[in-house]
Amino acid sequence: MQRGMLHTIGSHVARWVVVIVFAVLLAFPFYWMLITTFKKTADLYTLENNPFIFNLPPTLEHLRLLFGQTAYLRWVANTALVGVIVVTITLILALPAAYALTRLTGRWGQPIGIGIFLTYLVPPTLLFIPLSRVVALLNLQDTIWSVVVVYPSFTVPFSVWLLMGFFKSIPRELEDAAMVDGLSRLGAFIKLVVPISLSGILTVVIFTFTLVTQEFVYALTFISPESQQMLGVGVPTFLVRGDVYYWGSLMAACLIASVPIAILYNLFLDRFIAGFTVGAVK
Repeated sequence: MQRGMLHTIGSHVARWVVVIVFAVLLAFPFYWMLITTFKKTADLYTLENNPFIFNLPPTLEHLRLLFGQTAYLRWVANTALVGVIVVTITLILALPAAYALTRLTGRWGQPIGIGIFLTYLVPPTLLFIPLSRVVALLNLQDTIWSVVVVYPSFTVPFSVWLLMGFFKSIPRELEDAAMVDGLSRLGAFIKLVVPISLSGILTVVIFTFTLVTQEFVYALTFISPESQQMLGVGVPTFLVRGDVYYWGSLMAACLIASVPIAILYNLFLDRFIAGFTVGAVK
């Protein structure tokens, strides 16, 4: 009995050690961004100073530079607007496409789904030249609408493939029973399949919005004016001037943008994992 208790205690200690180590590693980037945001420039560049503490009193100079001399808030608003629109377009296209490939195409659904997913793997560096022609023909250069048109080209294929795996985990008998009770195929999809698939839909929403905030190549290629920039391009473009890096402002910009996304991931972590793994578990 004593040996069993020691084994149990050892297991708990080992688990907590692992949890603490990973928590420190994951929290360290946020701590570094936070402390760099409020450090004075002299404190940052003095090699003798401890980089992990305030050797000089904190300052707000980096925040004043970020909000006063750049269009940071406009970049955040542009990114949020594009993210919401692209997420909406992705869901409108991917949900019915994934359902049709799963339920209505027979044995051809899986190969077609894989073919759609393979288009997601094409590097953006190969696509931005022909897509720039499309943007020019639509007269959308130097506006955020150019990326609204382009981003679904890589969010929809992955989302279709992801949702296909989720729809396959839903028994057909549920839909058959709903249609026997009087619902149409569309009614069964909207009233039954979509509510059951909330984990997969949430995964698509988080994945799509994250891609929009991180994408660089298309936003850099299609948008030039500072007021129209996306967050991922505006921050490094206007806070790195030649060989001068405004580290405090850079870290402040990254911290402000990353904290809401980190909170969102943590709030829906269980559903996010379920959305990615349900197909594999089945």
